[in-house]
Parts: sequence; structure tokens; C-alpha cells
Amino acid sequence: MNERHPAPVIPSWYGDSIGHYEGDTLVIDTVGVKTDRPYSMVDIYGTPYSAALHVVERYRLVDYEVALHGQERGLKEHPDTPGAYGLVVDPDYRGKGLQIQFTVEDDGVFTMPWSATVTYRRGLTVLAEQVCVEDSHGIDGTNKRAIPRADKPDF
Repeated sequence: MNERHPAPVIPSWYGDSIGHYEGDTLVIDTVGVKTDRPYSMVDIYGTPYSAALHVVERYRLVDYEVALHGQERGLKEHPDTPGAYGLVVDPDYRGKGLQIQFTVEDDGVFTMPWSATVTYRRGLTVLAEQVCVEDSHGIDGTNKRAIPRADKPDF
């Protein structure tokens, strides 16, 4: 938080991210995302990126009405992307939602910066813990090898 990107930035899988607050908005600035990796894309549609990729994300809490409108608009504009909007929403919750606005710049791929906004409301869906193990399941969903377990934490 409240730092500058190092000079030079050494590319990594998730890049170098720095953050700061602008009022009630958390701003995350990311550069240096590795390009020489399999399936390197900037979105679910396979859009590539170059070493010039620069992403700025803005996270803020929004009132119920703004969150409701934002989620309804997202469902209307992108009915084919249920991963972003398809969680079962708690119909009784009238609290704040989370809105993420991001801008992508990449002179190596795009002719101009582009932005998008995603709005989330409290869901009823319980997200299960995901275990990250290299090659633990085959393409057909069968378990190819057991997930490693430890008797005690390794940290």
C-alpha cells in the first residue's frame, strides 16, 4: 500500500500491484504481468495482452439501490457470463454491494484503453474451498492422484 512500482519491474504471473485509497475507493495499479506463459489472456474470451499491459482496478462499496441497478444491468448486458453475475443473491439483504471498475491499457494490443464495471451483491451461494494442486484431476473429471495432506501446517 502507498508504494511505487520498483524500477525495473520484474515480470511475474500476477504482475506488480500497488494500492492506495482515493476517498472510500481502494485503487490497485498493476503492471509487469508475465507474457510468456500458457493461456495468457486478459479476459474469458482469450484476448491476448503484451508486456505493456497496465490494469487499474477501483473497489468501492455502493448503496443497495446502486448495487441492484448495477447487477441488473450486468445481467442484461452479459447474460452469457453467469460466473460474474449468476450467484444466487440474498433477496432479503438490503445492505451495500461491492462495485469493481477496472481499466485496461495495452498499447501492444489495443488502440485505446477500455473499461468495465462489475457489481456484486451478497449471495446465498456458499463458495467451497478450492485446493490448488498441480494436475490433481483429469480432463474427464476423474481423480488422477490424491491431493496431498499434511499432519500440521508447513508455515
